[in-house]
Amino acid sequence: MWGRYRAARRLLGLRRTVNQKLWKSGSANERALQYKIGEQIHGFMVNQVSAIPELFLTVVKLSHENTGAKYLHVAREDSNNLFSVQFRTTPMDSTGVPHILEHTVLCGSQKYPCRDPFFKMLNRSLSTFMNAFTASDYTLYPFSTQNPKDFQNLLSVYLDAAFFPCLRQLDFWQEGWRLEHENPTDPQTPLVFKGIVFNEMKGAFTDNEKVFSQHLQNKLLPNHTYAVISGGDPLSIPDLTWEQLKQFHATHYHPSNARFFTYGNFPLEQHLKQIHEEALTKFHRIEPNTAIPKQQLWDKPREHHVKCGLDSFAADPTKQTTISVSFLLADITDTFETFTLNLLSSLLVGGPNSPFYKALLEANLGTDFSPDVGFNGCTREAYFSVGLQGVAERDIETVKQIIGRTVDEVIEKGFEEERVEALLHKIEIQMKHQSTSFGLALTSYIASCWNHEGDPVELLKIADSVSQFRQCLKENPTFLQEKVKQYFKDNPHRLTLSMSPDESYYEKQAKLEAEKLKQKVNALSEEEKKQTYEKGLELISLQSKPQDTSCLPALKVSDIEPTIPFTELEIAFAADEIPVQYCAQPTNGIVYFRAVSSLNTLPEELKPYVPLFCNVITKLGCGNLGYREQAQQIELKTGGMSVSPHIIPDDSHLDAYEQGVLFSSLCLDRNLPDMMHLWSEIFNNPHFEEEEHFRVLVKMTAQELSNGIPDSGHLYASVRASKTLTPAGELQEMFNGMDQVRLMKRIAEMSDIKPVLRKLPRIKKYLLNSDNMRCSVNAAPQQMSQASREVENFLKGITRSKKERKPVRPHVIEKSPEPVGGERLNSSQITRKLITEPTFKPCQMKTHFLLPFPVNYVGECIRTVPYTAPDYASLRILARLMTAKFLHREIREKGGAYGGGATLSSSGIFTFYSYRDPNSTSTFSTFEKAAEWAQSGEFTQQDIDEAKLAVFAAVDAPIAPSDKGMNHFLHGISDEMKQRQREQLFAVSRDHLINVTNKYLVGGKSTRGLAVLGPENLNIAKDPSWVKR
Repeated sequence: MWGRYRAARRLLGLRRTVNQKLWKSGSANERALQYKIGEQIHGFMVNQVSAIPELFLTVVKLSHENTGAKYLHVAREDSNNLFSVQFRTTPMDSTGVPHILEHTVLCGSQKYPCRDPFFKMLNRSLSTFMNAFTASDYTLYPFSTQNPKDFQNLLSVYLDAAFFPCLRQLDFWQEGWRLEHENPTDPQTPLVFKGIVFNEMKGAFTDNEKVFSQHLQNKLLPNHTYAVISGGDPLSIPDLTWEQLKQFHATHYHPSNARFFTYGNFPLEQHLKQIHEEALTKFHRIEPNTAIPKQQLWDKPREHHVKCGLDSFAADPTKQTTISVSFLLADITDTFETFTLNLLSSLLVGGPNSPFYKALLEANLGTDFSPDVGFNGCTREAYFSVGLQGVAERDIETVKQIIGRTVDEVIEKGFEEERVEALLHKIEIQMKHQSTSFGLALTSYIASCWNHEGDPVELLKIADSVSQFRQCLKENPTFLQEKVKQYFKDNPHRLTLSMSPDESYYEKQAKLEAEKLKQKVNALSEEEKKQTYEKGLELISLQSKPQDTSCLPALKVSDIEPTIPFTELEIAFAADEIPVQYCAQPTNGIVYFRAVSSLNTLPEELKPYVPLFCNVITKLGCGNLGYREQAQQIELKTGGMSVSPHIIPDDSHLDAYEQGVLFSSLCLDRNLPDMMHLWSEIFNNPHFEEEEHFRVLVKMTAQELSNGIPDSGHLYASVRASKTLTPAGELQEMFNGMDQVRLMKRIAEMSDIKPVLRKLPRIKKYLLNSDNMRCSVNAAPQQMSQASREVENFLKGITRSKKERKPVRPHVIEKSPEPVGGERLNSSQITRKLITEPTFKPCQMKTHFLLPFPVNYVGECIRTVPYTAPDYASLRILARLMTAKFLHREIREKGGAYGGGATLSSSGIFTFYSYRDPNSTSTFSTFEKAAEWAQSGEFTQQDIDEAKLAVFAAVDAPIAPSDKGMNHFLHGISDEMKQRQREQLFAVSRDHLINVTNKYLVGGKSTRGLAVLGPENLNIAKDPSWVKR
């Protein structure tokens, strides 16, 4: 996976576990504190041991004596253990060599020579995460799991892949690029470029934001590796040879250029022993020569202009220019300076109180900030960027002047103390909030700094940086203003980058690709052409051959826990009749509050505007707070307040669903009264007068939706394909599909936005009251009595409708969950009011969304059965089996798409999909063949067991304390129901799988919908059964 790895320098949501556990005898922390500096363990020497109590962890820093490999172990009482190995990879051209290498090393190694052990291990493990990332200057291979045996298995596969890969030529052709006949079995068809990374990068650069960000880095840091595209430029990828790939591996994938990271509560010695024995003993120290020199500083600012494709969803076609000004900052290994600049960046661009938000977004010149806005610490020297997208070309100069003027104003006036406090409060919450992927967050957070010899331990001492920051402000009140002057005003290393669309951009790219292809084909002799054809047949035969995976380690189905632990919940009624679910959890002093309000009485004509209402209701002001003061209070007193549409299918009827809106927020326990007061004001006295600010929010929303299509095209295709299969499908398309993207485009285009603004108070009347509402609280046991008082006050204080409103759709059924073992308070129940449509008839619909992309996103959806139906478990295993054993091979390996597979949603919709796919209609044939393959029973018991392991890895993924009990609260699914389904999953047999294939998936058995997002397609254009949008 290629990405300019943004996570690397964010203060990420950091996870802690309950206090008492962490320092007890024998705990991970206590064991780590026993290590002595200078101690030797399995070829490694301990260099440093540091406790970081605010994150409840202990860091052990080591180095390998023979090879110089660096090692960081973070001991913490967390069962979700993580390993990663990272190499500094510094390409000097845009052939994508580190990215193609990242793909190819995972295609087989000395100890595990079968094809594609990485994807095979996804089904032989209970991993909670497995992936690989290519950043601009490093490549990272992380995995996590809660099972010790699994950890050793995965570590063995990862070490062998990284240090001893096969790097076979055919794997390079499959993963990177190759010349192959359009139909590989017919040498009369033309030769074309194929390859997974080749298509991935063509897809990646359909995203104009990625195009802009890539040029920004290339032009701001032009002297070394940052001047090239590490992921690969599709026009340069065909210049990479197999020999160059092998050479890059030899020089970069060496222990002397490696950084190992482990996290969690498994013993360190076992990791060190395995890494030393299985990999490092086979190497000697070398000088890697991969260091990146400092960028030569410019003596005067530079400007650059680039072209991109048209945005078909732009609100105003004449305003599609993007402009930004970027400044080179400090070296990221200077931990405190980087911390300060990161905070300074948030003060400059974060939220409606920031100077650049006021000066740029509210000037009505553009739709949203330019891509990569704010602080970026992924390169050796960090940079800051600010600008606008959706600008008219004539306004470029104005935007540049505003940026310069705003810098001057900040130097003169500084920042309000309250805004600085709000930011430090945010860090406090992030350090206390518990995520389930803390190890992954840490490895991402330290990767860039450590990559350039920075100290990762210093980076983790966030509390020290906060204290030092407070001290600097105390000693020098103009501390931040001086930084602004130093880095923004007096800094000649400044790039102004503009980007505008070219109507024929994709045509020109296609023409350049055709020229490249012609050049490559013309260079082939007749003998080489013959070899190309033969190699194509050889690759297909290799891809189709059954694989012997007996060399790979695997867990067994018997390694899966037979039962799940049950979560204790209490239900009480507040304000007489509103159910509140209480779930006591070790939440580190944070209270999590959620509420669901029903949409059943909302008039149909207002429904399309619900997502917009959700998006703006916490951002327009409330009570005596204007929108700026409200934003400030939310930042000072909470960890965020969000509202989102809530469509939940019933667990036992495909034609019943719950429709509502979900309110979510969290805060430190000391701020609970303030947070609940903010909710009260939002419910009782929201503001709808700020027309100009509303317009800003609308434009930003429309722009974000449009920008999101290239990354989420398969999801949009699937939502559209399922639109006519269940009554909830239409609502999903209205709220989350292309219909919503188009509606927001229309609203953003309106010259008079008042008619839309006037709809919001009408929606408020139906939604923001205590009719048909339920709430939930997750907090520590000692916080519960205060929490229940505050929730009671909130519910008593919000309005109830004076007269009972009738549901708009007449068929409403009341549903209570099944009674749960003795943990209910007064055996109270949460009753959910579901919409049902007895006359609903599913029908087939095929939609082609024409988009100017060079790749397709394909979805096919089939109506099957609800969650509690006996066949659901079999279909769930079948989706995984088809993905791993058929679709991955056909869609990715043979077809060249970046991804593809099958999934079963909780709504009983079985979905086939492909992502960044060079094919479209032929992919539907592949979906059909997948059903035929399953029908014929061409799979073994081992294949079924592997599919079960993969499904259970998802079912048993760790759940954060903040999310415990949410399945029950949001979906009405109890632990008993989950346990029943667990038993059904264990029981799935070969006969069950063939049976459900015949019953639902074979052509003509069930109603299905099809959708494609992508370029003009002749087959579809000629077929009148397709709707073209």
